Amino acid sequence: MFEYDLKDNSLTDKVILVTGAGSGIGRQAALTYARLGATVILLGKTVAKLESVYDEIVQAGYPEPAIIPLDLKGATQQNYIDMSNTIAQQFGKLDGALLNASMLGELTPYTNIHQQIWDDIIKVNVTAQHLLAQALIPTMLKAPTASLVFTSSGVGNKGRAFWGAYSVSKFATEGLMEVIADEYEDSSLRVNAINPGATATPMRARAYPGEDQSTIACAEDIMPLYVYLMADDSLKTNGQVIKAQG
Repeated sequence: MFEYDLKDNSLTDKVILVTGAGSGIGRQAALTYARLGATVILLGKTVAKLESVYDEIVQAGYPEPAIIPLDLKGATQQNYIDMSNTIAQQFGKLDGALLNASMLGELTPYTNIHQQIWDDIIKVNVTAQHLLAQALIPTMLKAPTASLVFTSSGVGNKGRAFWGAYSVSKFATEGLMEVIADEYEDSSLRVNAINPGATATPMRARAYPGEDQSTIACAEDIMPLYVYLMADDSLKTNGQVIKAQG
């Protein structure tokens, strides 16, 4: 596991957006960021799930979060621009963004990939990430320092049979991260990507239906890296794909 001490109040006064905040790693990241003092903006497509995370944060006495219901598959460039402008108006800045939401699609032989599934995965996992980053960066540059974090995968730097569009999308994610990181190298914005590794999540269960999830890491286990990249200790870390495990 990536080792980093989660210090109380290490994210105090930071405003952090988390996509896919309704379940899995996104949900745990949102709860952890809030516990460490951040005001979290919960973005996801299922309002009930976001409200559940919101309630848990408020009931624990952490800073009150905000909710943005948005389906990345149907969102437009203007939706992202409007969202970023609203964040700037409401909070004055954005200190961090964890672009965690993605779509698995189906595991199938390459020649059997359905065109619509390919298009949907590329839209959610690549185009939406690009449009989100493009829209959010101006608001992130209003913060003294800011951290933009993408989510990759073990199949994002070495292709794997039957993982098709998902694997391709994660290769693209790593490339997108490197382009932005290089462009903003001498700015207040740092840009990195996380490879979470085998983690017990609903998406992992769909990919490996026969796996006993009690034998792999849970989302809480991998939070040290997610916190490190949002904390000021990572100010000099830029352009890296970092493994949460191993």
